[in-house]
Amino acid sequence: MGRTSTARDRLLDATGELMQSRGYSSLGVAEICAKAEVKKGSFYHFFESKQALTVEAVNAYWNAERSCWTTELSSTAPALDRLQRLLDTTAQVQHRKKETSGTVDGCLLGNLTLELATQEPAVRARLEEIFDEQIALVTATLNDAADEGTVPRERATTATARAVVAHLEGLVMFAKLKNDPTVLDSLWPHTLLLLGAAD
Repeated sequence: MGRTSTARDRLLDATGELMQSRGYSSLGVAEICAKAEVKKGSFYHFFESKQALTVEAVNAYWNAERSCWTTELSSTAPALDRLQRLLDTTAQVQHRKKETSGTVDGCLLGNLTLELATQEPAVRARLEEIFDEQIALVTATLNDAADEGTVPRERATTATARAVVAHLEGLVMFAKLKNDPTVLDSLWPHTLLLLGAAD
């Protein structure tokens, strides 16, 4: 029996890495294939288009991220501690990236959302679904916090959760713009202000 090809996984890894640092529009299939060390003909065996590959790369990225989100937000710790750990973990990823590569690449989901706001409908639709999932996870955590009395009940809403996710993505974007992960140092204090939970 022949060995299993890793070409598809290599294409997904290469796409995620290149798009996180370079974006969508500037990349062609040939460059992705070269990075993945996969022949162009093999690309079309696995993916019908660059858009289809991008949707799968987004799925792979979120599958890894979702594990962190669900692990942190579903623990038995108090709700605000869970949310803080999630945000701190996100900030630490950007700090590590700067230390290892010299650049802050930001979030693939946020990067693509900004770039593809008016194009590539299949990618945009998948990004919207993922952000809705993130907002739902944060909403559930805020409801727990309201039950614990650490967040006012009127702040435990989908709108507030959306603001928390937007605040996270916005600061990651500014950290990328400035190539400075310390921009994220204010993430948690300002999140507490959004929640009406600041000391």
